[in-house]
Amino acid sequence: MNARTDTADIVVIGGGILGICTAYYLLQHSDLKVVVCEKDLLAQAATGLCVGGIRQQFSHPANIRLSQETLQILEELRDDWGAAFDFHKIGYLFLTKSPTTWENFLENVQIQHRWGVPVEVLSPQEIHHRWPYLRTDDLLGGTFCADDGYVDPYEVAMAFSRAARKQGAVFLEKTEVLDIELKSDRVHAVITTQGRLATPVVINAAGAWAAQVACMSGLNLPIKPYRRQVYATTAFDAIPRPIPLVIDQDSLFYFREDGPGILMGKTDAAEPSSFDTHTDRGFLETLIETASYRAPRLSDAEILRGWGGLYAITPDENPIIGTLSDHQGLYGAVGFSGHGFQHGPAVGRALSRVVLNSKVDLDLSAFRYDRFDCLKEIGEKITV
Repeated sequence: MNARTDTADIVVIGGGILGICTAYYLLQHSDLKVVVCEKDLLAQAATGLCVGGIRQQFSHPANIRLSQETLQILEELRDDWGAAFDFHKIGYLFLTKSPTTWENFLENVQIQHRWGVPVEVLSPQEIHHRWPYLRTDDLLGGTFCADDGYVDPYEVAMAFSRAARKQGAVFLEKTEVLDIELKSDRVHAVITTQGRLATPVVINAAGAWAAQVACMSGLNLPIKPYRRQVYATTAFDAIPRPIPLVIDQDSLFYFREDGPGILMGKTDAAEPSSFDTHTDRGFLETLIETASYRAPRLSDAEILRGWGGLYAITPDENPIIGTLSDHQGLYGAVGFSGHGFQHGPAVGRALSRVVLNSKVDLDLSAFRYDRFDCLKEIGEKITV
């Protein structure tokens, strides 16, 4: 550390989309000194490794609102910044053959319509007509929202980081936080691999490592890391564009277009929690088998590369946003269960207002930390 960085008004732990956006919005409304500590490089973990999808098809109204806010923010910033990121509005298509899941889909659509989401309910015949490369003979139906899509997650994160730097944010990369000092139930400082950083406010945005960071302040966060593997193919034109982000809810398989190729992945619900990010040959074989079943033309696709990333999962698949405990000055935006990137801009704006005691336009009550003391509320049902 040096004289420029040995104190801060606010320290953000984690340099992914959530930490970066929170820093950006904190500085929009204040002249505070905001320091972001990242143990690796910015947006290299979950943010840089994610699929970049942004959808409004959630079952919980609070998550729908976060997606809508993010879409609005990105549209405004593309105009204001002339930012070099494009929103590919290819739509999200959810499929199911399960009677129970189909009932859930229909219930979710009612909620989505109430919040203005232009989602369609489609029969197997309609799905086959619009996307004839999909196997539909076993389906009960699907839902489709044409306003959903994806962006390049790294480009978005870098655009926010450049804007935050211009406002005075300090980003300390390759700087791991080792401990959080508390005095009289107040945040006092963080200890990093580069030295001690005095601060009265700490924001935990550490993604899959959020529970480890919380332990430094004596807090037990119910968040566990789970590996997710993604694979990209070489150029593949056997399926005509545009290709929506297709999610087979029963097999937890998904794919979308990715430039000239295809991006695909699958959740292994049986895999235990770990920090493992390696790819697995056996998983790839299962993924190809599942892909070839739902979209038979994908059996001819050639895998170019694959990678693993981590989801930070909570018991109800919803994040924790806001004050984390009775310790004054301790906040968090953690446990997004795979939805951190698409909700990052909206959450960064909302959390900055919480920290600065400003008016928050979004209802964050569903994401409060103390809900886990007696969890009775229904969490998020659409988790892929």
